[in-house]
Amino acid sequence: MNAYEQYMKELAQPMRSELTNQGFESLETSEQVTQYMENIGPNETAFIVINSVCGCAAGLARPAAVTVALQNDKKPTRTATVFAGQDKEATETMREYIAQVPSSPSMAIFKGKELKYFMPREHIEGRDIQEICMDIKDAFDEYCD
Repeated sequence: MNAYEQYMKELAQPMRSELTNQGFESLETSEQVTQYMENIGPNETAFIVINSVCGCAAGLARPAAVTVALQNDKKPTRTATVFAGQDKEATETMREYIAQVPSSPSMAIFKGKELKYFMPREHIEGRDIQEICMDIKDAFDEYCD
């Protein structure tokens, strides 16, 4: 690992921890993503956060919107995160499951293996945090038991 890669890893670790401290599973390899996604039960919901170090990830998507949304009565049975720019292969593999325009940060909800909801970066950046939280909570209400 070169000095730049080490610096970025150290910079990203507290941001990764913001989600793992909330119970998110950190998926750091392509194999971990595949195993996680293939093991979502048909009646389970999974909330996936594609994390990043950009300003809208730090200020809006994580941890504020995620933390508030997870206080909802209905919430996913599983949560996981991949870190764009850090876990490149894992992020690419996750994006294959999402099959939307790649963006980070972004958030997705799966019911079983079916993508039910996707919030791309352009629906995060520049918006009020309350609007983002309400969108996520509405998606939880619709797709989570």
